[in-house]
Amino acid sequence: MTATVTADLAITLDGCLAGPNVTLDNPGGDGGEPIFDWIHTLASWRERQGMTGGVENRDSELVREWFDATGAVVMGRTMYDTGEAFWGDNPPFRTPVFVLTNRPRPALVKEGGTTFTFVTDGIHSALEQAKAAAGDRNVDIAGGADTVRQYLGAGLIDELQLHVVPTLLGAGLRLFEGPGAVRSGLEPVRVVHTSLATHLKYRFRK
Repeated sequence: MTATVTADLAITLDGCLAGPNVTLDNPGGDGGEPIFDWIHTLASWRERQGMTGGVENRDSELVREWFDATGAVVMGRTMYDTGEAFWGDNPPFRTPVFVLTNRPRPALVKEGGTTFTFVTDGIHSALEQAKAAAGDRNVDIAGGADTVRQYLGAGLIDELQLHVVPTLLGAGLRLFEGPGAVRSGLEPVRVVHTSLATHLKYRFRK
């Protein structure tokens, strides 16, 4: 059975994955906090952070669904660099993570089952390694925007889920910008609306 390749992303109503001026000290960019804040109170997220409590609602169920279905993750080096300190010694992925980079680094084993492998020979190599690691579970292209656009442009993503938060930034790191973001043949799969986000799931027709 071939792994389903997904991209599951929180995004603003005007298409931003982060605010402007993303840096290691400002990973969400200026004004980008609402893109991520909605998930941090959820029970399913807190479980992955080794914490108790949290809100158990439909949003939490969808996040838990992603964790349960995902067997490996691919991300870009900027996402890794900006997330490393926040994720700490026990990152929430608990699966193999393959980091696209042009700066080689030995694999990094963390607590809870997360291993970061740094891939220097391109998106296809990273995806094949992730598929081998995922088995019959999904491979998720976690971000950032440039990484997702590369996989979209190559026609390698099967399903796209957007968690649209009710926020307008006006400027920032936009997902659907540039030639890599141009794709047709999207088939709606599910729409879930909550007070925190509107969750849109699509499948690409082959």
